Formats: sequence, structure tokens, C-alpha cells
Amino acid sequence: MTIVQLQYVLSVAEHKNFTIAAEKSFVTQPTLSMQIQKLENELNVDIFDRSTHPITITSIGKKIIEQAKEIVTQTKRMESLVMEERKSMQGNITLGLIPTILPTILPLFYKNFKKKYPNLNLKIKELKTDLIIEKLNDGSLDFGIAVTPLSDNQIIEIPIFYEPMVAYIPPNHILHKETTIDEKLLNINTLLLLEEGHCFRNNVLSICNTQKIGHKNMDLDSGSFQTLIKLANEGFGMTILPLLHTHDLNNNEKSNIRYFNSPVPTREISLIHHQSQIRLSFANEFVELLQGIIRGMLYLESNNITQPKISLQKNNAIPT
Repeated sequence: MTIVQLQYVLSVAEHKNFTIAAEKSFVTQPTLSMQIQKLENELNVDIFDRSTHPITITSIGKKIIEQAKEIVTQTKRMESLVMEERKSMQGNITLGLIPTILPTILPLFYKNFKKKYPNLNLKIKELKTDLIIEKLNDGSLDFGIAVTPLSDNQIIEIPIFYEPMVAYIPPNHILHKETTIDEKLLNINTLLLLEEGHCFRNNVLSICNTQKIGHKNMDLDSGSFQTLIKLANEGFGMTILPLLHTHDLNNNEKSNIRYFNSPVPTREISLIHHQSQIRLSFANEFVELLQGIIRGMLYLESNNITQPKISLQKNNAIPT
């Protein structure tokens, strides 16, 4: 029995497919299948039922997988212990980012990070908040970037920055004539929202928490900000965006942005990890790197005093 075999088993258990598991493990499918078969022969049990599509896990297989998770996690912790003792920025780190953050945050730090720490293999996964927490708890994820607070006493939160929210209001909407927006003017029944499971949806709903959802002309939830913007342009309502997302809009779209009156609805973006996480040097280095990039952005935008800005500290904004 080897650690590699256990890792292959966990990969198949996650993806329910030998081919995909092999691709994710960077080996050929025959190699992965052979190693899992060796393990099953040694234990004299079937871990997977290969007759089903997708494959399923046998009852004994479920118990083996739980034990395999613990063994692989403890092995990884041993490696992490050595890396942390040396204050080494080497090895492997798996980082989960929520979908409403990844497209804007990843381009900010990834190139600089790889240049500064060429010997650290940073694996990025796009996951919703509940899945990030689940994987932090079971050890399959080292760190996450999510909107906080999470109110989970097993998870440590390190705030990185505070991001204002803005309204995207096309010319066909009644509020387009407003130069700035008071949250009391928002009508939840004309708001286009991200689908269930996105924390940004809850951020938006918290702004409108005193309103009841009534009849909507179009009851559609999407997982994409770009889809919401296109629907708004077509006359189906308005939407709310995080500030960083507006940087990629074209000039016509930017003219539809309206800023909120003070106090501005703001979301807290944090690096999160399980309380048992050992590699805290990575956490410190990563937060410092990203905050340095944010400081550079603030310096470049310092001449624009009317636009709300990302902040490295809490201010009088409304947390959402």
C-alpha cells in the first residue's frame, strides 16, 4: 500500500471517473487503474463499483476513502511542518477562490506570485464558499479566498481588503437618471441576481433585506456577472457588481455604473484557512503580496476622489 495509491483512490472518489481522475493526477488512465487495482487486491475488497455510470463507491470503499483522507492529510501535514520550520516558500499549496473573486483577483497576483516564489506550486480551484469550507475542513484544500465573516469557529479569517459594491443601471431603467444611488431606491423585483449558492447574491439581498420579492418580469438567476450585464442592457432590470469587476467593462458599460451614497455597501475579502493549518508563512507572505498590489492600485487611482475605492482597512462602509 502506498500514499500514491491512496491519492489515486481519492481522486477517483472525487471525480467519479477514472479518466478524469488520471488527468487531474497527471498520469495515464491505465497507470491509475492498475495502482488502484493493486490496492484492491491487497485489501481483497472492491473500493469502486465499476458497473455503474458514473462509478459508485462500495460500502467498504466509503470507509476506506475516509481513512485514506486522514492518512494523506497527515502525510501532507508532515511535509508542511518541515516547510514551515524552514520558512520555505516551496512545495505545493492548493488555494480555493470563489467565482465572484477569481476572475478579478487571480490576474492581480498570479504573475507576481510565480515570479517571487518560482519553487512554490500554487494550484488554483474555483469553488463556492460552502465547498471551500468543506475542503478546508477535510484537508483537501490549504487556503481559500472568500467573503467574510463566515461565523465558523474552525476557520481562521485574515482580511485582505474591503471592496465596494456598485450599481449597474442601463439607460432603459428608471434609476439611470440618478447620479448616485441610495440603497432605499433599489427595487429587489427589478434586480438581476447571481444564482443560489453565490455569496455575492446574499451580499446583494442584504442591502434589500427589508423588501419582499414580488412579481418579477423575468425570474432568472445566473452564475455570470457578464450575463447579468447583458440582460440588464436588454431591458430586464439592473444588477449590482463588485467594484473590481467594473475595471473590465467597456466605456459604454462604464457609463451605466452608479455609485452608492455613503455609507457604501462593501464586502470583506479574506484569506481563510482551517485552524489546524501549519503553513502560516504562506498566509503572511500571500496577504502582504496582495495588499502591496492593492496599495499600488490605490496610488494610481489617487487623483479620482469621487470614485469609491478598495480599502485595506474597515471604514464607515456597510458590511454585506
